[in-house]
Amino acid sequence: MAIAAASSVTNPARPFEPPLGPLAAAAVGLFLAGLVAGTVRAGGAPFPSPFADAEDALAYFREHSAAVRTGAALQYASAIPLSLFVAAAVGRLRRSTDGFGASLTAVGGTLAAAFLLCSGVISWVLTVPEVNADPATVRALHTLAFLSGGPADVMASGVLTAGIALGASSGKLLGPWLIRIGLGIALLAMLTTVSLTFTAAAVVLPIARFSGMAWLIVAGFRLPRP
Repeated sequence: MAIAAASSVTNPARPFEPPLGPLAAAAVGLFLAGLVAGTVRAGGAPFPSPFADAEDALAYFREHSAAVRTGAALQYASAIPLSLFVAAAVGRLRRSTDGFGASLTAVGGTLAAAFLLCSGVISWVLTVPEVNADPATVRALHTLAFLSGGPADVMASGVLTAGIALGASSGKLLGPWLIRIGLGIALLAMLTTVSLTFTAAAVVLPIARFSGMAWLIVAGFRLPRP
């Protein structure tokens, strides 16, 4: 019994930790499903841009409220596996590296999940008949949904990516090429903040978003478990 007790002390049980790769893939899959399902339910009509004509956006939210609600619900749901991914990634980095990368991952990931939730909730509110009856309210909420789910979420996702890349670099957990790509994507994501001043820069948002999503999936599958 003494030997067994000593063995349990020197070899503690590994704590439960969900796999990072599948969680990242689930978060991305739900987000993309929201885009696709919303477009399909709207009969192929694209989601309106907040920079487009206000009357077109008003008509879209009135005529395709079911499509908007579906997309909003899936976007909201994508924050759940993302939150789990962030929690697991932070724990893994803290056990294997210094504290800065893990802390940066926690901050960026928490903000990214929060902005996704906010954007999904605001988009859902746009489907309420009493809300989309007022053009000014629709314009305000539509813009707020875009800002939270667009520039704010992409910027926060860049901080998340930078945190994982820096933490993996200090602990030599990922290959140098993957770390450099991650830091480049993170920089691009943070630079999308310029779109708040120059709306033409918003074209960079999907590039930073989807490249960042792909990187998180790859990094999630490649990060070793300590």
